[in-house]
This record gives sequence, structure tokens and C-alpha cells, in this order.
Amino acid sequence: MTATALKAAMEAGELSSREATEAYLTAIEEREKDIRAYLTITPKTALAQADAADKRRGRGEALSPLDGIPGAIKDNICTKNVRTTCASRMLENFVPPYDATVMGKLSGIAMLGKLNMDEFAMGSSTENSFYQITHNPRDLSRVPGGSSGGSAAAVAAGEAAFALGSDTGGSIRQPAAFCGVVGLKPTYGVVSRFGLIAFASSLDQIGTLTRDVRDGALLLNAIAGHDPKDATSVKREYSDFGAQIGREIRGMRVALPKEYFGEGLHPEVKEAVLAAAKKLEGQGAEIVETSMPSLEHALAAYYVISCAEASSNLARFDGVKYGFRAEGYENINELYDKSRSEGFGREVKRRILLGSFVLSAGYYDAYYKKAMQVRTLVKRDFDRILSENDLILSPVAPTAAYKIGEKIDDPLTMYMGDAYTVPVNIAGLPAVSLPCGTDGAGLPVGAQLIGKPFSEAEILRAAYVLEKEAAI
Repeated sequence: MTATALKAAMEAGELSSREATEAYLTAIEEREKDIRAYLTITPKTALAQADAADKRRGRGEALSPLDGIPGAIKDNICTKNVRTTCASRMLENFVPPYDATVMGKLSGIAMLGKLNMDEFAMGSSTENSFYQITHNPRDLSRVPGGSSGGSAAAVAAGEAAFALGSDTGGSIRQPAAFCGVVGLKPTYGVVSRFGLIAFASSLDQIGTLTRDVRDGALLLNAIAGHDPKDATSVKREYSDFGAQIGREIRGMRVALPKEYFGEGLHPEVKEAVLAAAKKLEGQGAEIVETSMPSLEHALAAYYVISCAEASSNLARFDGVKYGFRAEGYENINELYDKSRSEGFGREVKRRILLGSFVLSAGYYDAYYKKAMQVRTLVKRDFDRILSENDLILSPVAPTAAYKIGEKIDDPLTMYMGDAYTVPVNIAGLPAVSLPCGTDGAGLPVGAQLIGKPFSEAEILRAAYVLEKEAAI
């Protein structure tokens, strides 16, 4: 059942939160040995929360939109008194003394546990986790995508009704595409980042992974809103993000930038996304071919900017106040050296080193400053196209899900897989990934709809039309 269907059944008295929660815990027990989506499972907490939700409903108290719905949380979002590791040895035993703001907004859910991810959200396959590799429920030999691979896999496998993830360069949308679920990355600043353990602060955004488009709107309604604890949180009024779902899209202009459909895109993915464009056209949308020249440089700019911010953000993990501390050191420099060398994984160290390099004297202007200038060009290109069109349609990833181990030793090839998603983060725009077909192996292919800032309702309206037309 979708979260929307669970909510309706609970409100009608046909199902209790405890019954739903027990069903998901049973599914986790049966499937988790194959999927491995969870790093921490919290059955006692979930059942206690479910019982409390049932009592509130019985008293007729005002309920939050997701009260009593069983969900799960990516393991870089702080949860009070529940281990939060970022899938890293560095935070193996870290138990936050506070909740992230989004957890307060979701108070009343039955939290099933914390979900696996690429370490510190750095990766595209969830193979960079210190603890385990998550498997794609659509084909257990393949990756679920990343970095929110555990979140996407849990929803796809029926191990959670919904999940929260984070998206720095496609970390919600790409695993959603690989696992055949719906991933929504909101406009930067719509959802508070307070309590999200930072990777790249100007790019990170918490978002949703759900079974369908309606659930994405339901969950975003719950977590969106201004937060004085987050200086980047946007102060504005938000109406119902699902208000436009069900409306027709006749007259809507949808742009197809040619750079999204060029070299490197698998023919079957291209075919599925162009077929999605035809389906939108069949419902009255106007398809417009256009060009975004800056996309050629967006990926390089993203990796310079994100690594620079990561090197700064992760400097706090030094073995002193909290987190992993190495043994056998003789002075403070040795403590830093050994703790960081042993506490961080290979990919995290690679990005910290790259970030420190591009910020160093003599290289700042050549790399970081230039990347920020490219960021401005990317934003201008999006502004230009979205001033003339309502949405942009593109692939989410160049291929469908690939085999576990296939690309892990080739970081450049892995980075290229983010080419279609990172421009959205650079520009701070909202985007949704949803299934639009399958490839020859029967694996899901995702389409990405990108909109103007704060146009989530419009994006979800078009996504719902496509979801109905391209049901797989």
C-alpha cells in the first residue's frame, strides 16, 4: 500500500498503525537478508510510536499528515537516541542528543530504522558504505544507486511505506530511478537542513522517496517549511504541494535540452525518456527542443565545489570531541592523522584531498573560483529556459542499474553517472525522478522533471500525468 492508502485505511478504521507497523517489520525480517537496506532497525520504538498514534486517533486528536505511517530515515539525518553513522566508521557509535528538524515535523510516524548509504553521502551506488552493500530489489545482483540507496531499496522492497533521503548531486533521484520508485528533490531551502550531517552545504537538500507521486506530495507537505535553526531555510508560505495533482497539463511547455540526450546516454534509456515526452505530448503538453551549453561543464564544476565544501565540513571529524579516535598516537598531529586515515573510507578521503587541493593557495582561482563562475552560467541557462518553458524533461542517469562491483574501481566513470542530476543542485532547483519504462533487461528507467524554484506542485502535476501514462 502507498502511504496515502495507509493513511486513508487508518482514518476509516480499517487498519491500525500497529498492524501496519508489524507488517513492515515482518517484511524487513523476511527480506533484509537479501536487500540489506537498514543499518539500524528499531522495532520497539516503531511499535511504541504506532500504539501512541492509534491512541491519538482513538481520541480524535488532530493528527499530522503521516501520523502512524511506518517510514525509515537515511542514516545522515540525526535521530535523538538512535545511532546515526553516515555509513562511516568515523561515526560508528554516534548517538545524537537531538533530532533533525525534519524528525520533529514527522513526529508521530512509526520509525522503522535508519537506512544504508554511501559514506557521508559520497557515492552513486551505496558500495561506499563502511558496513554493507545494499542490493537492488529489482535485481539483487545490481546496485540500488546512491547515495540514498538504502532509502530507495527499502521503499522498492516494501520494507518501508516511505523514506527520507538527501540529495547533493542526485542522491535521491538516481537511486529512485534505479529502484523504480519516485524521488523528489525540493528547491534548495524548502526543507530544513538542521540535523542533516553536512557533505556540501550549498548543495545538500533533504527530500523524499516514495512509491508514487501522491505520496511524494504528502511527505513534502509534512517536512517543508521555514526553520530559524537553518540560515539557508527560505521564509515563505507553502500551499499544498499536491494541490495540482489530477489537473490536466494541456498547454504546458516542456523543454528537452539536446545536451541531455547526447553522447554517453544508453540508447534504451534515451528511447524510454523520449517515449515519456511523447506521452506528455499526447496529454496536451508542448514539447520544445532547446540547448543548454553550460551543461558540458556542470559536472566538473560540481565536483570542485562539492569536494571543497566537503573538505571544510568534514574537518570537524578529528578524533577529539566525538566520533572515531585511533589508538597509539604520541601527539596531537598524529591523533588527527591516524583518526582520519582509519576513520574515513577511500572515497571520502579522495574527495577531502581534492577539496583541500582546489582551495589551496595558488590553485583557488584556477579551480574553485572558476567552478563558481560556471555555477553562475548553469543557473543562467536554467533561468533562460525556464522563463520560456514550464518544465525540463531529461534522463536521470545514463544507464539503468549496473552490476555490484562493476564500476567501484573506476571513480571517473562513476562520477560521469551524475551528469544529468548535478546541474539541478548547482542551480538549487526542484526536480522529481519517476519510472518511465524499462530497458531490455526489465530494469526501471527514470525520467527527470525539473522546474522553476518553488514549483514543486507544478512538477508533481506533470509527474502524476506521466506516472499514469507510463505505468510499469
